[in-house]
Amino acid sequence: MKTKISFIGLGLMGNPMSKNLIKAGHEVTVWNRTASRMDDVVDAGAQRATSARQVAMQSEVIITMLSDSPDVEEVVLGKEGVIEGATPGSVVIDMSTISPSTTRSIADKLKEEGVEMMDAPVSGGVNGAVSGTLSIMVGGPRPVFDRCLTIFEAMGKRVTYCGDAGMGQITKLANNIVALGNLAAACEGLVFAKRAGADLDTVLSAISGGAADSWMLENLAPKILAQDFEPGFMIDLAEKDMRLVLESAADMKLPLFTTPQVSRLFRSAQQAGFGQEGTQAYFKVLEKLADNDAS
Repeated sequence: MKTKISFIGLGLMGNPMSKNLIKAGHEVTVWNRTASRMDDVVDAGAQRATSARQVAMQSEVIITMLSDSPDVEEVVLGKEGVIEGATPGSVVIDMSTISPSTTRSIADKLKEEGVEMMDAPVSGGVNGAVSGTLSIMVGGPRPVFDRCLTIFEAMGKRVTYCGDAGMGQITKLANNIVALGNLAAACEGLVFAKRAGADLDTVLSAISGGAADSWMLENLAPKILAQDFEPGFMIDLAEKDMRLVLESAADMKLPLFTTPQVSRLFRSAQQAGFGQEGTQAYFKVLEKLADNDAS
C-alpha cells in the first residue's frame, strides 16, 4: 500500500533508506538541513520540501534519521518543526539513535497534539541501509507498529517490536554495548597477532571459524586488513552511543564495567582525529601505540 512519507535526515544512512522507500512505491518527500543533500534523492523520485513543518503537513508518516538527541528535539519540536505541521493521526518514526528518556519526552509532547511516535533505531551500517537489510528495533504503540510494518520492511530485513516508547532505543543501545565491545576486542586481537609477526590473513581465516567469529569480525576485519577505513558507522557516532549508554545506566543506578572502557577507547580514536572514519579505525590507534612501544 502506497503511503505519503516524509524523510528528514539524508546522511550516510538516510539517503539509501529514503531511496528504498521510493523503490517500494511510497510517495516520499524529503527535507534536510543541508539542502544540497536532497538533490540525489530528488533525482531518484522524491519531492523536495523547504522545512520540517512543510513535510509534516503533507505526510501520513514522518521519518527522522539524525545524529543525536538535540537534533531530533530541534527538528521535531522546534520552530518550523514537525510538531507545527503534523496532523492528528499522523505518525513520527524516529530512526536515529538517541536517549531513551528524550524519546519518551518527545513522544509525550507529540501525543498531546494527537500525533503518534515510534522509536526505531537501526543496526547494519551503510551496507544494510543500501541493501534494505537493516535490523530495526521498534518501540511505541503496538497498533501503530502493525500499521507501519510494511514501511519498516522496505528498509530492513529483521524488524522487531520491542515494547513501549523508548524500548527501541534501549534495545539498540544494548546492541551497541555488545557490538562495539566485540569490535574493540577484534582490533586488539589483530594488533596482538601483527606485533607477534603473524600473517593477519591467516589469523583471520583461523579465528573466523571458531568461537571468536562475529558480524564485526566477518565484516570489519577484512576492511582493516585492506586498510579500508571508510565509514559504515563513524567513530563519532560510536562514541555518542556509548555516552548514551552510560547516561542511561547512571539514571538506572546500574553498574557497568566493560562499557566505560569501550567508551574511552572510541573517544581516544575520536581525539586522534579518526572521528569521521569507520569504527574499524580504532585499529589505527592501537597500531600507532604498538609502533611507539616498539621504538
